[in-house]
Amino acid sequence: MIETSELLQTVIASVVAGVGATVAFAIAIWGAARFVDLSRSERSVAAGAAAAVGILALAVTLAGVAFGVLAIV
Repeated sequence: MIETSELLQTVIASVVAGVGATVAFAIAIWGAARFVDLSRSERSVAAGAAAAVGILALAVTLAGVAFGVLAIV
């Protein structure tokens, strides 16, 4: 018998994880691009902030991937 509540929870979790990972990686790319642009403009403080945001977003993405792998194993 199909447990609809468990199936619904699985679908919601997968959508949230998929969208969350995509958004986090997009922010990481944005941070890297802004870092390059701001570095060329010699705005070191803003470039450092953009790099920090990008690195944090990349760490969130990698943590999500690691969590997914551990959940499967």
